[in-house]
Amino acid sequence: PTGTPAHALGAVTVVPGFVDMHTHGGGSGAFPEATAESSLASRDLHRRHGTTSMIASLVAAHPADLLRQVGVLTEQVQDGLLAGIHLEGPWLSAQRCGAHEPSALRDPEPSEIARVFAAGKGTIRMVTIAPELHGALPAIRRISDAGAVAAIGHTNASYEEARAGIEAGARAATHLFNAMRPLHHREPGPITALIEDPRVTIELINDGVHLHPALYRNATKWVGPDRVALITDAMAAAGMSDGAYTLGALDVDVTDGVARVAGTSTIAGSTATMDLVFRNAVLGSGLEREPALQLAVKQASLNPARAMGLNAGDLVVGGPADLVVLDDDLRVTGVLHQGTWVE
Repeated sequence: PTGTPAHALGAVTVVPGFVDMHTHGGGSGAFPEATAESSLASRDLHRRHGTTSMIASLVAAHPADLLRQVGVLTEQVQDGLLAGIHLEGPWLSAQRCGAHEPSALRDPEPSEIARVFAAGKGTIRMVTIAPELHGALPAIRRISDAGAVAAIGHTNASYEEARAGIEAGARAATHLFNAMRPLHHREPGPITALIEDPRVTIELINDGVHLHPALYRNATKWVGPDRVALITDAMAAAGMSDGAYTLGALDVDVTDGVARVAGTSTIAGSTATMDLVFRNAVLGSGLEREPALQLAVKQASLNPARAMGLNAGDLVVGGPADLVVLDDDLRVTGVLHQGTWVE
């Protein structure tokens, strides 16, 4: 901005601010708690690690709890704390529910969708849904008509059911490969349907836990540079030490930085921040540094911003002054948000 003192950065790498379209919390805060304190803790932790635009993800919840959470987060979006809301549940497959409370899962029902979107007042940016559920296809159409992105995830769908979901309007894949029917050579399932359709943005959790680096590289080759959106899927333990946490109604244990539903082997989100998944993308792309950086910028900033309809993720005249300063090891040394340096 005019009048702002010059800031000498030296020999560094500067990239657009990261856009995380799927995160449940961090810094001990969790968006399903739906409190100002919790959301601020999450926002501040991730912003220090370069995320300048963040979609707050909820998990499966019972109807009254879901409406309360959406109501609180809607105000936070309107106040500029968050960039939007992502409903990851409750319309998910019980067979592929992952770290979601099974008793809160249900089929999509038109009146509930109407109530939830009314409570969201235009702030709901994405809804994850399993397309094989009863009523899912008309629900996908309603979600799309309401201006949100319908994402296929937590699904046991066949290839044909996933294709039907895409034809109904689904335009994203929630953490591809994770919590969905795996690929089989005689039953290609939802993974193949989502990869082959050029209209679908593919989320990948490239944290070194959810996804093997070779799968990240090959998925990027399969879909091209403009369709992968790197995400954290982070929960409250991001940026924190090992210990006991919660994700929605579930207890979570974090050991060696890996979050699992207590007493099980089920991964419960990640403890990653976007600078980690960005660095993993650059180092694991198999490309030389410059093209690897360009690809990672698309995947961590431009592609998720475009998928969510956000005016973010790029450095252009008249756009938001959001950038991340990285050292030679791709560690964050500074973050500029809306023209102001983050402390």
